[in-house]
Amino acid sequence: MPDPVYATTLEQQLMEEDALLRGHFRLSSGLHSDTYVQCARFLRCPDLAAPAAAELARQIREAGLQPDIVVGPAMGGVVIGYELARQLAVPGIFTERDESGQMTLRRGFSIEPGQHIIIAEDVVTTGKSTREVARVLEGLGGKILAVASLIDRTGGKAELSFPTFALLPVTAATYAPDDCPLCRADVPVVKPGSRPEKAFS
Repeated sequence: MPDPVYATTLEQQLMEEDALLRGHFRLSSGLHSDTYVQCARFLRCPDLAAPAAAELARQIREAGLQPDIVVGPAMGGVVIGYELARQLAVPGIFTERDESGQMTLRRGFSIEPGQHIIIAEDVVTTGKSTREVARVLEGLGGKILAVASLIDRTGGKAELSFPTFALLPVTAATYAPDDCPLCRADVPVVKPGSRPEKAFS
C-alpha cells in the first residue's frame, strides 16, 4: 500500500528541488497548466532517488509481484528504471525512439518471451507513452506486471490495463490556450521543459 507519510515527504522534496512547480505553464503539447513536473531535477540527487525507488520496490513486493526485468522509456524512465531495477535485484533496460520516432529496444537490449516486466516512469501524464512501451514489449513476448512511477499526474485516471504504483498522485488542470483562466487573470506564462513545442494553427 502507498505510504501517505512518504508521499508528503516526497512532495516536499520535489518542491525543494523545483521538480514540482505551481503557476502558469505552457506545455510541449501547446496546452496551458497550473502545474509543471520536472522529475529530472529530483532524480539528479542519488540520496533522494534511492529512497523513492526503495519505496516503489516495497509496494511492488507487497503486492506479490516479482519481475524479471525493469524497462523505463527514455528519457524520463532511465534513471528511476535503473534504480528500481537495482532495488528489485533484476536487470534494468530502456526503450527509446528510433529515427522514425517509433519506440523500440536498441543498444542490444532484448526481451525474452514470457519475461515478467515492470515499466518504470518518472511521471505518468496521460498513459499514452506507457501504453506505447507496453505494446512494444508485449509484441516481443513480454508480460507486463505493472507500471511504477514517482508521480501519477492523471490523478488516478490513466486508462491502463495493468496495475499501477505511484508514490504521489498530482492533480493538474490543463486548458486550451484560448480558454485559459490563468491567461484571463494575466498570470505570466512560463515555457519550461526539454522538448520543443508542437506547432498549432
